[in-house]
Amino acid sequence: MTFDDLAAEMAARYGKGRYHAAALCREIHRNGNPDWHRADAFRASPGLTRRLMRDLDFQTGQILRKQTEGDLVKLAVGLRDGETVESVIIPMAARTTLCISSQAGCRMGCRFCETGRMGLRRNLTAGEIVGQVYLARSVLGYPVGNVVFMGMGEPLDNFASVRQAVRVLAGDHGFNLARRRITLSTAGLVDGIRRLADPDGPLPRLAVSLNASNDRIRSRIMPVNRVHPMADLRRALLAYPLDPKGAIFVEYVLIKGVNDRPEHADELADFLSPLRVKVNLIPCNPRSDHPFGPPAPEAVEGFRERLTRHKIFVRGRAVKGRNVMAACGQLGGNL
Repeated sequence: MTFDDLAAEMAARYGKGRYHAAALCREIHRNGNPDWHRADAFRASPGLTRRLMRDLDFQTGQILRKQTEGDLVKLAVGLRDGETVESVIIPMAARTTLCISSQAGCRMGCRFCETGRMGLRRNLTAGEIVGQVYLARSVLGYPVGNVVFMGMGEPLDNFASVRQAVRVLAGDHGFNLARRRITLSTAGLVDGIRRLADPDGPLPRLAVSLNASNDRIRSRIMPVNRVHPMADLRRALLAYPLDPKGAIFVEYVLIKGVNDRPEHADELADFLSPLRVKVNLIPCNPRSDHPFGPPAPEAVEGFRERLTRHKIFVRGRAVKGRNVMAACGQLGGNL
């Protein structure tokens, strides 16, 4: 619940309101305190506290397994019905980034993605999404400053829960993350992008997993393109509200022999030319039992240089977590 949701619920149930709602949000979201009932605001109201302890459902998920590669940590989080999702903690120089999941599995079926092999098991609730942030920040003690919806699942395929989770994470009484510190990555669900652009609520930064320079290639490796072709996707991106200095992130997984040729770079630059974008080039990460692989480093650099000559802002994403199946496209591979 957001602070406003909680205040309204407490007023309806108990005749209490904003003071105790703010105290509860502060203890749980800000302080990460599961013993919230020991705070002064609740010790002074024992009757209310007893009712809250009876009524509150405080389920964050359970850390089943931790795997590390350097300072990167991959978590397997068990949910109450036995499903498991993965999230990844990535300490960085400026701030720690947490990559979270929005679904158990995924229905998008991208051919280079391990999660896509699972199919969709189910959507996560807003609480299960926020719970991943709570576990990393409040249980493990990582100073999470960036949250990216780039884990298991297609966020816009679970729109209501993701939108509610963003509201909680960005709320003044919630985790208080700035909007620019929350990024949502989509495979290109056009209707979802348009709904997300509604200004009623905190707009996260938008990332698009594009991965191809034309419809023929994209439809081959990303079935979503058969429903939402690239021209429709570009129109939705052009309409997405941006800050004056803001940009849409474009993720481009480079696959050897599929989308990595110089003419693909030229086509990609032409497609992106009307948009304000920052391109992340990601060499394809190994997945169990599939034919795709990364280009040679010199091919990756040549692709980057060609985009740069077209005046496209581009950077290569450092490969982290590949050995523990925590890199882009690898989550769910050892569940």
